[in-house]
Amino acid sequence: MQIPALSPTPIKDSYDIVIIGGAIMGSSTAWFLTDNPDFKGSILVIEKDPTYEKAATTLTNSCIRQQFSMELNVRISQFGAEFYKNLRHYMGGDERVPLLSIRNFGYMYLADTESFAQILRNNQKVQLAAGAATQLMTPDEIQNAYPFYNTDDLILGSINCVDEGYFDGSTMFDWLKRIAQDRGAEYVTNEVIALTKNKSGTDIESITLKSGEVIRCGQVVNATGTRAAITAKMAGIDLPVEPRKRHTWIFKAENPLSVDLPLTIDPSGVHMRENGGGTYMCGGHAEYDPVVDHDDFAMDFSLWENHIWPTVATRIPQFDAVKVISEWAGHYDLNVLDHNAVTGPHPHIKNFIFLNGFSGHGLQQSPAMGRATAEWLTYGKYQTLDLSPFHFERIASHTPIFEKAII
Repeated sequence: MQIPALSPTPIKDSYDIVIIGGAIMGSSTAWFLTDNPDFKGSILVIEKDPTYEKAATTLTNSCIRQQFSMELNVRISQFGAEFYKNLRHYMGGDERVPLLSIRNFGYMYLADTESFAQILRNNQKVQLAAGAATQLMTPDEIQNAYPFYNTDDLILGSINCVDEGYFDGSTMFDWLKRIAQDRGAEYVTNEVIALTKNKSGTDIESITLKSGEVIRCGQVVNATGTRAAITAKMAGIDLPVEPRKRHTWIFKAENPLSVDLPLTIDPSGVHMRENGGGTYMCGGHAEYDPVVDHDDFAMDFSLWENHIWPTVATRIPQFDAVKVISEWAGHYDLNVLDHNAVTGPHPHIKNFIFLNGFSGHGLQQSPAMGRATAEWLTYGKYQTLDLSPFHFERIASHTPIFEKAII
């Protein structure tokens, strides 16, 4: 399907829904709006960079899991897996949409302290109650199933090989965006530089584009990823979402493993997984993890030599000889309050809708988040998963609801 070049100028000067940010969250919301027969309004999606070259959607490691500490996050990812595996069905049976599946090598959390082992035990109870298939493994059981691991320092492992592993998030994103456009959602290449409130300060009346146009709006969705705090500040809102740098390497092993490597979360925080063809992906960040500039994607080359590769080779001695074949840095939109999403309307500026702060698990959560946001925009309430625990009130009152399973 040929996608036309995007105009910088909206066709109209007023829209029912203005979505600021056209990556996975904005496009998921746009698609679910166009898929809802009860929604009759107009949609404008404003994207600063239509190449999405540096977007978290593009630079993601593209995996999905159900191993969270909060039941709501488990159920959000369960819908993400269902939606992804049945993408063609959700797209109305369109035969252009590929048939997709998850590569279920699972996530393997490794605990080397009793305190973290207890967290894994507590998390498993939450996950099993929500219908996940998480299994706890002793070091001997890990060694028998995955003999390549060094388990000498381990106390416990946690793994789930049902709807956990690699998924082709870029293809899902592409089709959400394409079909939303097909159905009438208007995408423009531009940048919002101002939000104007009404006299009482209870609504956003209009947005101003960098090119000068002023667009009236019914409701506004902040889907600007790592720039979410900048967008919120235009409305006079302080949002604790910051860009944090995350590094990724693809390496080829001289002696590849005989079975798929689960996405392994080492106690050090370094993670590694199967990539295919004798190659593997790994990633992490420096111990000092400051907020970074939105345009800072420079690699820290010393991080590989001093921390990442020594950790990988210690956990999997078979990886003592590897060659890096690709590397890049991306950003998390980290919610520094509690590592959970911020969704729903602002308590005072009622038509300003948050879709922010996913802290590294946005891609897998995007179907449920787009669906819920579209429900709120259409009905003023949720119809499926209740995301009200993620609303801004907890930010305003500084009442965190921590997600403990953050990578």
